[in-house]
Amino acid sequence: MSDVSLPDVAEDDLYGPDNLPYGVYTTDAAPDRRRIGVRYGSWVLDVGAAAAAADHPWAEVLSAPSLNPLLAAGRPAWREVRAAVRSWLTDAARREQLAADGLLLPLDASVTLHLPFEVADYVDFYASEHHASNLGRIFRPDSEPLTPNWKHMPIGYHGRAGTVVVSGTPVKRPSGQRKAPDAPVPDFGPSRRLDIEAEVGFVVGGATEPGTAVPQTALRDHVFGVCLLNDWSARDLQAWEYVPLGPFLGKSFTTSVSAWITPLDALDHARTEPPARSHELLPYLADGEGSGVEAAGLDLRITVRLNGEVISEPPFAAMYWTAAQQLAHMTVNGATLRPGDLFGSGTVSGPEVATRGCLLELTWAGRDPVELSTGKRTFLEDGDEVTLSAWAPGPNGTRIGLGEVTGRITPAA
Repeated sequence: MSDVSLPDVAEDDLYGPDNLPYGVYTTDAAPDRRRIGVRYGSWVLDVGAAAAAADHPWAEVLSAPSLNPLLAAGRPAWREVRAAVRSWLTDAARREQLAADGLLLPLDASVTLHLPFEVADYVDFYASEHHASNLGRIFRPDSEPLTPNWKHMPIGYHGRAGTVVVSGTPVKRPSGQRKAPDAPVPDFGPSRRLDIEAEVGFVVGGATEPGTAVPQTALRDHVFGVCLLNDWSARDLQAWEYVPLGPFLGKSFTTSVSAWITPLDALDHARTEPPARSHELLPYLADGEGSGVEAAGLDLRITVRLNGEVISEPPFAAMYWTAAQQLAHMTVNGATLRPGDLFGSGTVSGPEVATRGCLLELTWAGRDPVELSTGKRTFLEDGDEVTLSAWAPGPNGTRIGLGEVTGRITPAA
């Protein structure tokens, strides 16, 4: 028995009983044993062991070393497990017993967090009208900012699942072909224009059969949870390679996600209507009044810090395309879903300079450096550390926290 004494979690804690995000962790005492944990304040519950002790029907799934079996179990299991965990943690006597039995551990240096799920496929979208318009003005100043298709469908690309990493993993500066505007041919070397993209990721559970299209109304059946995501981008590599196809080496080197996945059901009080549509949408993408689709926008307040200093606060509520529309679009051709699929929202940007979600926009392609107490930045330098954090409105005036995403730039090999 442990002599750990468990304090109450404050009502304003971002990780209280209305949140309960999932992660995977090891301890110094058992570094080779990965366990599914649920965060409660500054504590982590060994949910598999707790479920086994309670003879819970999903105990075996919860004793896996990753979230994938739980993702595959589907929404009825997700709801049943969440209700059970909430009841255990909101019962003071049960909570004290869990701590005494060593199943509720403090999140301190003895706990290491890992990538919480095995990524099956990774898709990234381009869903912010402000971001897309800014990039259009930067790269095509003599043309319309948005391409003709942008307001008719969510634009996206397939990324590289194998380079999705957990928060805290160092980000090695990538190398590749770069071509200066006045150079006759490209050269090869480390990226000189390394950037961030502040995004929100959606983790998929329920699988589909080939040829099945997932309607917007089935979002809750297939999206298990939400996390913050940083889609690191080498803008110089990207600029040279992306015509005529799209992002490749400039994106595929690293994508960072939070160690904690917040259940989609925890964000019910953050649901909001997306911006008004300026174009009529095809039926499978239509939302709003008369569509039968519930409000699928999310009021998430994101903060971007560079070396500890706030440089932007992008509002996710301003995103033009919702997760429900993105899910519907990426399956409308019959593409399958698998447990562990991840799709990113695309860079989150708002209408003001201080709400832009990447350095390319914040500095206007390097023209207007970001001012830090330690000096100016146009793009990232070796040793720079970027942290994304966010919260959403919860019930009764509470706030729901999303796990932070941090990465530090290390030199190219």
